Amino acid sequence: MSSSAPDVTVIIGAYEAMPYLIRCLESVEAQTLPAGRMEIVAIDDGSTDGTGEYLEEFAARTAIDMRVVRQENSGGPSGPRNRGLGLARGRYVFFLDADDYFGEEALERMVAMGDRAGTDVVLGKVVGVNRGAAKSMWKQTVERADLYNSNIKFTLSAQKLFRRDLLVRLGMTFDENLRTGEDALFTMEAYLRGNGVSVVADYTCYYLVGRDDGKHVTKSGSYLLRFDSARALAGLIAAHVPPGPKRDVLMVRPFVITLLPQFGPALLRQSDEVRQKKMELAAPLLEAYWSPGLARRLKVNERLRLICVSKGRLDLLLDILRFMSEKKQPKAVRKGLRGRLYLTYPHFGEDAGLPLPAYEVTVPEWIGRKRIDVPGRQSTAVFLRRLAGKARRTARAAGLHVPRRAHKV
Repeated sequence: MSSSAPDVTVIIGAYEAMPYLIRCLESVEAQTLPAGRMEIVAIDDGSTDGTGEYLEEFAARTAIDMRVVRQENSGGPSGPRNRGLGLARGRYVFFLDADDYFGEEALERMVAMGDRAGTDVVLGKVVGVNRGAAKSMWKQTVERADLYNSNIKFTLSAQKLFRRDLLVRLGMTFDENLRTGEDALFTMEAYLRGNGVSVVADYTCYYLVGRDDGKHVTKSGSYLLRFDSARALAGLIAAHVPPGPKRDVLMVRPFVITLLPQFGPALLRQSDEVRQKKMELAAPLLEAYWSPGLARRLKVNERLRLICVSKGRLDLLLDILRFMSEKKQPKAVRKGLRGRLYLTYPHFGEDAGLPLPAYEVTVPEWIGRKRIDVPGRQSTAVFLRRLAGKARRTARAAGLHVPRRAHKV
């Protein structure tokens, strides 16, 4: 091994990873970052498909410093990642899943960004291969992203570049008691406690692979695990961000991404016992963290469902879910002197226990193919159309010839 610390330690936790592991390791070896500036720490988590043997074979022939640890199965990704983190020597670490692979310039670009910006976390653009991947946070490359005003809070997977000094200084590790959502907890803590987050959006750094055999940890396990995850993430946010608009912004993530799917149309097919258990598990979360500010950041159907849960009204919740499962579309109606806009989901205007503000449009919505904007908030497209119309009228008034528009924008 080289005596000087490498720029990056690539940590690979691998379990039953063949044949995906082959391309994964090839993508590390193909990096434009020189081999001497990185190392690999690979943990075989009790595989029986030749994963451990392939790791050792690759280590024996690669020019990259590589250490392979073979251990009994730990039951999840946290143990192997923590083991790898304890062995890492790099200035940065990157947690690479054994199913996935890098773009060739990924590490060089991300290290350069972290060094230039002085940030502790660097996000590299992710695309899905045979599966979906989040897209909203890759619109532009930024040296310092605002956690509260950007969409980086919606990408909390562990596949990012972390400055190792931050992790060591704070004693950060993955929570081995969580069986899902452990990466979200880890990444959000780094966002909140680190010295900034950068985004590399002009190059595909990471390819997120959907396995043909469907073996993805996040797709398996009891619904109870999702409540554990939501509870942990909401608790972390509350511990570091005081009540107010900033906390509300971040709380959207555990409530909408983790908690709300437990109260989707699939609930209609589940037993009364499961339904009641879910209501019981969610109630303390809503009591602790629900706020008017958070409510106004949600779409109407999201807000209505969570209000039903908070009130213990399973009957009303099921009515809303039936409406959604039947693909019905609510009407948009205006009420009051201020012309506020409401969507007519079930029990709208009735004395059923759901307040009128629960139905109000407070963020842009889509009803079928029609976009519903918040009254008083002009969309960029509308603003530009009106600006162009004003310019045409001014030009005509000055006697200038203005061509007719070929079509509406």
